[in-house]
Amino acid sequence: MIVAKHVSKWYGKFQVLNDCSTEIHKGEVVVVCGPSGSGKSTLIKCVNGLEPFQQGEISVDGISVGAPTTKLSKLRSRVGMVFQHFELFPHMTIIDNLCLAQTKVRGRTREEAEERGQKLLKRVGLTEQAHKYPGQLSGGQQQRVAIARALAMDPICMLFDEPTSALDPEMINEVLDVMVELAKEGMTMMVVTHEMGFAKKVAHRVVFMDEGRIVEDAGREEFFGTPRSERAREFLSKILHD
Repeated sequence: MIVAKHVSKWYGKFQVLNDCSTEIHKGEVVVVCGPSGSGKSTLIKCVNGLEPFQQGEISVDGISVGAPTTKLSKLRSRVGMVFQHFELFPHMTIIDNLCLAQTKVRGRTREEAEERGQKLLKRVGLTEQAHKYPGQLSGGQQQRVAIARALAMDPICMLFDEPTSALDPEMINEVLDVMVELAKEGMTMMVVTHEMGFAKKVAHRVVFMDEGRIVEDAGREEFFGTPRSERAREFLSKILHD
């Protein structure tokens, strides 16, 4: 579903991604972790073309992200993306936020879009919030709306860029619970997160990054049981201890 081969990226002279290769199969959940500044968020943004990259190849469902002929807007409409800071339109109600891209990009009628939106709000436990504005919801609720909005487009895979890092601790689980359900239903997911409990519960594989490189790309049991690199062992000892 997602293939990255020898991807490198620079900001000026600073290399932020260095020869990164990995692949995610249909129905797989892959967690990308590592210290701050290791290139995790940059890599996931390269997957749907939000960040350009200078070397290597990325393809999603067989479509090359970097090819000049690829219509990135069309590709992004099939790849759900959930950001750290919700990115909801503050001046629109929750249901309007869910309907906008469905009508503009998917070409659905308002009635069809609203029906799909209401079903997804029910799925994330927010039926009662449909006619409120984002500012009236907690951070956890807003992030669940953002997930519902991404799902409304019937994505072939979902990308999550640190979806819980801007939330208060007590709100984190309500978002992770929705993500766990998605994983159980077989959604292909690439998740940048520090939530190792989530990784232990649902990740098929863990990609560990440091200084722009993929240091480890291993199955969940192997990564948490016997990580091969000293850097990953050091990272886990700190993060699991905390």
